[in-house]
Amino acid sequence: MLAVTFVRWWYGAGWNTLVHNVQRRNQRTIDSFSIPTLLRTLFAPWKRIVSAPGAGIDAHLRAIGDNAISRLVGFTVRLTVLVSAAVSLAFLAVFGLIQIAVWPFIPFAAVGLIIGGLVL
Repeated sequence: MLAVTFVRWWYGAGWNTLVHNVQRRNQRTIDSFSIPTLLRTLFAPWKRIVSAPGAGIDAHLRAIGDNAISRLVGFTVRLTVLVSAAVSLAFLAVFGLIQIAVWPFIPFAAVGLIIGGLVL
């Protein structure tokens, strides 16, 4: 009776729990990297550092240059983090799909290993 309960759980609730855990792991990674925020602020200045233009044309040009550099630094840092997030998510997605695909065969592998250990 215990074996039947185990098989029912393994191919039912256990498999559903695994799928839920894979989805939750991917969502936690998205939240950890703050992907929506990074996409929304991709062209924002780095750490909100913005120069206010002064009275003369030189001050205006200096402010434009400073603001452009601040936005370039912000873009570069955010893009690097987004690429890292994409690589992490791709790895987790592939790993999760492998877990989900292998899950139904694990009990057979356990039985095969036990039989192989008894034979050898």
